[in-house]
Amino acid sequence: MELKFRKWTEEEFFKVREEVLKQWPTGKEVDLEEAVRYHKNIPDHKNFSKKLAKAKLEGVTLAQPRAGVALVEQHIELLNFLDKEGGADLLPSTIDSYTRQNKYENCQHGIDESKKTGRSMLNGFPGVNHGVKGCREVVEAVNLPLQLRHGTPDARLLSEIMMAAGFTSNEGGGISYNIPYAKSVSLEQTIIDWQYIDRLVGWYEEQGVTINREPFGPLTGTLVPASMSNAVQILECLLAAEQGVKNITLGYGQCGNLIQDIAAIRMLEKQATEYCNEYGYKDIIITTVFHQWMGGFPEDEAKAFGVISNGASAAALAGATKVIVKTPHEAIGVPTKEANAQGIRTTKMVLNLLKGQKLPMCDDLAEEMEIIREEVKQILDKVKELGNGDLAVGTVKAFEQGVLDIPFAPSKFNAGKMLPARDNTGKIRYLAVGNVPFSEEIKKFNMKKLEERGVTEGRVVGFQMTVDDIFAVGKGNLIGRPENFNK
Repeated sequence: MELKFRKWTEEEFFKVREEVLKQWPTGKEVDLEEAVRYHKNIPDHKNFSKKLAKAKLEGVTLAQPRAGVALVEQHIELLNFLDKEGGADLLPSTIDSYTRQNKYENCQHGIDESKKTGRSMLNGFPGVNHGVKGCREVVEAVNLPLQLRHGTPDARLLSEIMMAAGFTSNEGGGISYNIPYAKSVSLEQTIIDWQYIDRLVGWYEEQGVTINREPFGPLTGTLVPASMSNAVQILECLLAAEQGVKNITLGYGQCGNLIQDIAAIRMLEKQATEYCNEYGYKDIIITTVFHQWMGGFPEDEAKAFGVISNGASAAALAGATKVIVKTPHEAIGVPTKEANAQGIRTTKMVLNLLKGQKLPMCDDLAEEMEIIREEVKQILDKVKELGNGDLAVGTVKAFEQGVLDIPFAPSKFNAGKMLPARDNTGKIRYLAVGNVPFSEEIKKFNMKKLEERGVTEGRVVGFQMTVDDIFAVGKGNLIGRPENFNK
């Protein structure tokens, strides 16, 4: 397939699909007509799209954990524990690292070892290996909507199997599941592969089955400026909508300054809606997801609960439709199911306390929303220009030229010239713009904010601020102040 920003024909899609289903024997289990019939019998309370739409209408924020283990029975036990003991509103199936790299033989070895040892030898749920049959066992054993969460550049077979099994949401995108996750995977190819997935979701929509799609908002999760994250989310939203996706959840990773986080979520939904209308996608339901802090966590559990509560507050006050929950074991490794449930209960308590409350507009919030709006517009205008109106082609060229540039991404297709740092109030600004196409006015605004911090701290604005900011939260602060600050 040649990369173009256009809806695939049914003939093109089904031709590629023949090869996709041959990647692993369980591909033979996928029967789309049977899957459509199955989905139509799934009750509304177990449908991700419908539950999100209801939450948006009611103005409530739902809580969702991350979770996944190797064996079906243990995975079911884990998910039901997070429902009953944690009080989750939505459930995930987080996929293991081998599946993310399409190494299904390694997955099978992990499954076999897990059966021998009685504990998960994989860091997630190997959906491809379990096939439609195994994945459907999970769907039928839980009482909440299920989402496929992973990090897979080529998730075509995984998506075919798990959506056919009855999963009603699928996370990821051609940009957000490549640049932050892979080193040498072609961006052009992942955009095409995710056009396939979105066309599959669009095909389900054409049969009367609604499946939610959620691009991954946090990207690298480390000091990502709000406008860069939002620009990527809007591009992935438009790429999905073009293929027929109707229910899209756009994400953002907590940065830590309450005003900036709220401004980012509100502008993400507002600008995405505007761009969808501009491109003719007027029947899209757009919701938002706020990811609690994705950077380094404090090891002390009490402090970790403080970070979790802070993220829950920001999500609620921003009006996000859902929040992805962290655990008090983030600094240690894979959490126990008990710790995972604690993170959900902590989050739910904060959400309940803040139910019905939204941060009112103030000068600081209005200014930040306007800055994000203008920065996003300048980035996306250049993407469109580079592609001569084709957003798919423009996205690839934008990464080649550093117009789109994700901080600390492993991908060799990412320029890595842009550098972020926090200003004196903890908002993330552009320290080095690189080739991001900002006006002189925007550049001066960002530098002015960083210089205010430099004056406060008595040091020159520079990369050391970035380094200090990366480790700050793990040490108990938002801003990476110098060691002698306030002494």
